[in-house]
Formats: sequence, C-alpha cells, structure tokens
Amino acid sequence: MDPITALLILVCVIVGGLLASLGVHMIPVGGAPAAMGTATGIATGTVQLMFGAALTGLFTASTVATFFETPSPLALVLVALSGAVGAMLMMSFTMLFANMLYVFGAGVVPVSGRVEVDPITKEPQTPYKTPQTDGHGVPNVSYISGWIGAFLGGFGGALMYFVLKNYAFPASLFPELGAVDAEMISAAAAGIAAAGIFVANAILSAYNIGGTIEGFHDPKFKRLPKALISCAVVSALCGLCVIIASWGLMGGGV
Repeated sequence: MDPITALLILVCVIVGGLLASLGVHMIPVGGAPAAMGTATGIATGTVQLMFGAALTGLFTASTVATFFETPSPLALVLVALSGAVGAMLMMSFTMLFANMLYVFGAGVVPVSGRVEVDPITKEPQTPYKTPQTDGHGVPNVSYISGWIGAFLGGFGGALMYFVLKNYAFPASLFPELGAVDAEMISAAAAGIAAAGIFVANAILSAYNIGGTIEGFHDPKFKRLPKALISCAVVSALCGLCVIIASWGLMGGGV
C-alpha cells in the first residue's frame, strides 16, 4: 500500500468518525422518559437509534456503489450522499411515527422542554408543556435537528464504506475467488469495518451526552468539542488498524 492511499484511508475514517459524533449529538433521544411521554425525543438509546440510521445509509450506499466500476471523486460524493439520504429518510419516518404515537396514543403535544420558544418556528412551548415533565414527542426544532444529524451521520458512514471498499479491502485482494465472490467479500469487509468504527464513535458520543438530548438547541450540545476530540483519536486508531489489516492482506508489500 502506497503512503497516499494509506493517508486517504486514515483521513476519511477520521472525517467519517467526526461526522458520526456530530450526527449523534443532533438526533432527539429521550430514552425511557420519552416512552412515558415525559421527555422529548424517541424512546430508545442514542447508539441504537443512530446505528439504525447508519445501517440504512450503508445499505443505500452499498447499492449505489455497485453502479461504479472504478472509484472516482464523483462516485465518492454520490455514494456518500446516497448514504446520507438513506439515513435521513430512516430517521424522518422514525420521528414521524413516534410523533403519531405520542399525539394519538398518549395524547400529548410535541413540545420542547429545553426552550421557551421554538428557535425555528418561533412557536411558544411552555404553555403546552405538562408540569413536572421535560417536554413531549419530537417538536419541530428537534425534528429538523434529527434530519441534519442523520444526514451527517449517514454521509460519514457511507464515506468510510466507499473508501474502505475501494482502497482498504478491494476485490483485487482476493484473487483466488471469482469476481462476484470477491466483490461480495470486499463489500462485507468494508461494511463491517465501517459499521464498527461508526458504533465506536456513537458510543463515545452517547457517553458524552449522558442520557437525553433534544438536538442542536439543547444545552448538552455544548459538550460536542470534548466528544470530537475523543472520536478523532479513536477514529485515527481504527484507521491505523484498517491500514495494518489491509497491508497484511496484501502480503506486507507496497
């Protein structure tokens, strides 16, 4: 492996990890309190929710990647964008159906518990919030924040997948297999590696959040710089491990 390829892999893995961390901090997660309608967000864990969006993005990216026989800057951008859109659609439908359950099932109004006025629509929030709760459902600002977060996370995950598939674990590493089998192994290795790196960054970000978060307007969002530093270090270590593994598969040659 030449130094330029190794540097490309390392940089893209770090960028993908940072985008994953940023995306995690922007999705509305309420956990158990949200399940009871006493907090905003979706009633699940941060890692599970973002990982679901990332996997949807990876499926979309892997499908689009099959249309490009050779890697190119245009192919990279289109594959990354397809992953971003796939993740955003998954998050959008999740938030939509969560709101339907909150409104028609629990009978609560989607309203923020962290701000008195919605930063985007300027709608008042406090008059509609049940006393002794931290809001309900997925309000407008959280919905838009979730869109953006899923888009960024999906873009980062798809970026890592494309680079790992074409440069770290290309089909040419498996000459003993047929063309179809080699492509399948290449895609599987890249997908597993990208998903693993994404999860590592998502877990770090979840610990940094420490529970629930509404989105970019939440006071906890100010903790983001600490998470970015940690995720940059972890992503760099993961990138080095990928480079070493790829170098080993190449037989230790350049």
